[in-house]
Amino acid sequence: MSITAETRNEIINVIKKTLKKYSPPMIAKSSSMAHDYELIGNKPVPYGSTKKIIPGMFFAAIANRKDSVTFHFFPCYMNTEMLESAPNLAKKLKGKTCFHFRKVEDVNEKELNTLLKKGVIAWKKMGYMK
Repeated sequence: MSITAETRNEIINVIKKTLKKYSPPMIAKSSSMAHDYELIGNKPVPYGSTKKIIPGMFFAAIANRKDSVTFHFFPCYMNTEMLESAPNLAKKLKGKTCFHFRKVEDVNEKELNTLLKKGVIAWKKMGYMK
């Protein structure tokens, strides 16, 4: 079952509005091949087995999919306890870092904001942000 373009845009706008609160300090990127909007850390860091320096560690993104809008949130991969502060959002989690939304009311802005705050704290603690 697909979602309407109007619903899709509303979901994207709600998530994007919340993500924009964190840029700065995060660095925002728009319309990459995989994501419609993306945030990365603000500090170049080594990544992968080769320790190649990348401009910033991936933090969060919004993607438009065939049957939903997805929100990817990488900090919860490293700390699943973060999800305890967002029980309604956790119900939309598929896999370890990908939340799928089909209705605007499924995006709990208060929980999303709490999750993002905890993610910023984690990114600073791990050295991915200045």
